Amino acid sequence: MADKKITRKLSVGILTLIGIIGCLCITSFAVLFLSISVSGNTFETGGIGINLNDGKPVIEKDEFLFEPGMTVEKDFFVENTGTDGLYYKLYFDEVSGDLADALEVTVKDGESVILSGKITELTEEAGLAAEDALAFGERRDLKIIFHFPENSENSYKDKTLSFIFYAKAVQSRNNDGKVFD
Repeated sequence: MADKKITRKLSVGILTLIGIIGCLCITSFAVLFLSISVSGNTFETGGIGINLNDGKPVIEKDEFLFEPGMTVEKDFFVENTGTDGLYYKLYFDEVSGDLADALEVTVKDGESVILSGKITELTEEAGLAAEDALAFGERRDLKIIFHFPENSENSYKDKTLSFIFYAKAVQSRNNDGKVFD
């Protein structure tokens, strides 16, 4: 009688184990089949890269001594070094010095004005993206114009200005709103 109980328990255990293994095989096959059978989805990865004037300043320290009525024009460029098209925007940061509220700045792409105003107004938050995207490998030659208004007060004599000029880029694909996050 004891042998029958052991044999019965062993048979039930073996059948249960076979059932669990069968369920595991069916579940694994279902997961594998579902993973393999999804088609038509292509994902690409890439990188955003922008070259602002080869990292050189658009205007050197002590290059000019600004006087009322003076205008300085400097050429520079932005270049797409990423792997796809991108939108870019230019802005000023870390602005310091008393000339920040006096000097007027304009950035042009040909005859189109990209930025215009006092340096303190042309921040990242206020900056607008350039109108059209830069294609992969494309370079855009731009011009920055610094103007010290004629009617500036004598109180700006011997004053200074310091800033960092930035370019920020974001992908253009699937970004019709030119969202910079």
